[in-house]
Amino acid sequence: MPDQVHILSLSCEDRPGIVAAVTTELASIGANIAESSQFWDRRTNRFFMRIAFAAPGETSREHLERALKSPIERFSMKTALVDAGRKPKIIIMVSKFDHAMLHLLYQIRVGWLNAEVAAVVSNHEDSRRAAELEGIPFHYWPVDKGNKAEQEEKLLGLAKETGAELIVLARYMQVFSDNLSKRLYGRAINIHHSFLPSFKGAKPYHQAFERGVKLIGATAHYVTPDLDEGPIIEQETERVTHAMSAEDFVAVGRDIESRVLARAVKLHLESRVMLNDHKTVVF
Repeated sequence: MPDQVHILSLSCEDRPGIVAAVTTELASIGANIAESSQFWDRRTNRFFMRIAFAAPGETSREHLERALKSPIERFSMKTALVDAGRKPKIIIMVSKFDHAMLHLLYQIRVGWLNAEVAAVVSNHEDSRRAAELEGIPFHYWPVDKGNKAEQEEKLLGLAKETGAELIVLARYMQVFSDNLSKRLYGRAINIHHSFLPSFKGAKPYHQAFERGVKLIGATAHYVTPDLDEGPIIEQETERVTHAMSAEDFVAVGRDIESRVLARAVKLHLESRVMLNDHKTVVF
């Protein structure tokens, strides 16, 4: 039976012996470490670690959990253990602008992004055809003040029904309620232009054009009740010039948003992102 690759993520108060305790237990069951990253946040005295390891094929999850129980309890660790060979399920939410969604679907199709799209949810019909061409269930759920709470409960139900572990807001232009944001904390990723809070509201690229900015970009972050201020996962910027039009700015922005969101989703699904208060540790 071939070896099974697992990923262990952990965080705890920093003190000597953490790495040794974990790796000793992994060695005791014949596991081979393929990748290891760690970080000590001196400000909070929190220690973060991600280990990818190959365990003998006959090793059960229960055996792994028993082996790791001692260091987990000794250091009061917060841990997550996942099978690296799994294909995580995600739900993509989109409104009218579909560039970020289409890029995600392409990266999944070519195998760079290891995920299964359980559903596409939209408050517009525009993306139905693209979803159906990929064989993905499409849910048209228009949102207004009267049905917002009901639609959000439907989203939670869909995530539970499909087993989706991540909600991806690929230019979904509806704001989650505080209640939904809290319930999905660490499980919902949004993409937005990096001009916030400088250029809020409609047509941010046109506002940037009018102000003559020299850099534009995008930010992928976890959704929180504080609008567009959640822990940042990934960012990118690109230079622009006075010779470019507002439409050129929009085109550059579309490309950046698509790339940044895809990278953020990949980092999350590979268990490379760990929450650290209002920030993230990204391995």
